[in-house]
Amino acid sequence: MSSSTGFIVEQPGILSLLQDAGRFGQHSIGLTNGGPLDRLSFDWANRLCGNDYNACTIEASIGGLSLRAEIDTQMAVTGGDAPLTINGKSMPSWQTHAIKKGDKIALGFSQSASRHYVAVSGGFQIEPMFGSCATVAREKLGGLNGAALQAGDGLPCFALATTNTPSLQVAPKDRPDYSGDITLRVILGYQQAAFSPIQKARLFSNNFELSDRCDRMGFRLTGPVIESGISGMLSEGICYGAIQIPADGQPIVLLNDRQTIGGYPKIGAVLSLDIPKLTQRMPGTVIRFEAISIDEAQRQLHLADYRNNNTELISIG
Repeated sequence: MSSSTGFIVEQPGILSLLQDAGRFGQHSIGLTNGGPLDRLSFDWANRLCGNDYNACTIEASIGGLSLRAEIDTQMAVTGGDAPLTINGKSMPSWQTHAIKKGDKIALGFSQSASRHYVAVSGGFQIEPMFGSCATVAREKLGGLNGAALQAGDGLPCFALATTNTPSLQVAPKDRPDYSGDITLRVILGYQQAAFSPIQKARLFSNNFELSDRCDRMGFRLTGPVIESGISGMLSEGICYGAIQIPADGQPIVLLNDRQTIGGYPKIGAVLSLDIPKLTQRMPGTVIRFEAISIDEAQRQLHLADYRNNNTELISIG
């Protein structure tokens, strides 16, 4: 079966990017990972459509995305709280919908949870670059010409012979809650020795606020100044979720499009399970940090994996 132009982008929204699970194994040539800021919602969108874990979706930030279907297929939208409409009719997120040729799908704008994942059956059929179709606009990699979606773009995907299959839904109790303030669990890194007990106490006992200086490279926080004993260091590799402390003492949580190396001290890294809690939030959200051991982090990862693998989708007819 060959793919064809499945959807036309009528309005691209604030920032809409084609994303699969990410580009891995390319740090040695300076290429970062890309991939979804909210991996949990990305996974649920693909699972609702019966897709492979690495299938390509649209990550729509804030909202404003509008698509026109050129084929019959199934679609699911997960993640943020922007209202979904199909042909002007309000429809629920977190479930599959039968889409017919000519249908118009639109996302409104978020109020509190900002990342949305639009999946279609079989995924969007995008040519990979360096093993992935994940869009990293800074490096002009992946997606369509390495850029955010634009009005008039055609998104290739497979048509379904029939869309008369039961619609599936993620039960409300199994959906992540992206409301309110958050606590991020942190695994301390080897550079923790460069931070005095007083500085660690400042990080772990105070509130920080999510700044408006946030992008796919990293989320900047504002709060008490955190100081390290390192005045200069050689650049080194940076892990996903690393908490970097630059010269102004305001933490930055580094994310999917982070640079591959950097020369600021890093006190630790946010547990990967907690990253979606952060990346879904709007500026002004209050954030606290909690230190956990690497053993506890491993336990939480195994528990989450077990829970997700044993969560069943609901058939709704």
